[in-house]
Amino acid sequence: MVNMDGDLDYRWIAHPTQRIVTGRVVRLLDGYPRELRIGQPVLVAVVTAAAVMGLLLLAVRALLSTGGAGARRSWKELRKGPEFLVTPLRLRDSDNRLCEVELHGHLPQSALHPSDWIQVTLRPQDPDLPPRVERIVNLTTGQLLRPRHATLWSHLGPPLLIQATLGALLTFATAALIVLA
Repeated sequence: MVNMDGDLDYRWIAHPTQRIVTGRVVRLLDGYPRELRIGQPVLVAVVTAAAVMGLLLLAVRALLSTGGAGARRSWKELRKGPEFLVTPLRLRDSDNRLCEVELHGHLPQSALHPSDWIQVTLRPQDPDLPPRVERIVNLTTGQLLRPRHATLWSHLGPPLLIQATLGALLTFATAALIVLA
């Protein structure tokens, strides 16, 4: 159904429940940012382990007097999580129903065009949200597409994760020496 504004009436748009849906691309809507939720227990563990190593590095830096600690992100910045692009995709499935799914992350601009036949592999999200696309096979062009978005690990970054790993190893080694002694 089309309303007076020329846009599709939202009541007629279904959220597919199947894992794999084949259909024709109707429209890619404008994308918007969404924040990735970060679980506090994971963040506390990583930051605590990194702090152990950070204290050791601070002591070594003080002994060598070579200042210059890198810019540290605050707890609030780490807790906020990364933003990723969400692009609603409307397609008409093989039963001729208008369906909406969400692309999380980026795809090349030329990857999908209206009227392309596609097969999408979906993953459910919150009940209020359309399912998320895990993989797209563009049957028209033969392309296999996997949208990529930010993760907890890419948000924390390699320096913090390496520091946390070394801090955890140092903590376990110290605990093992205490138990053995």
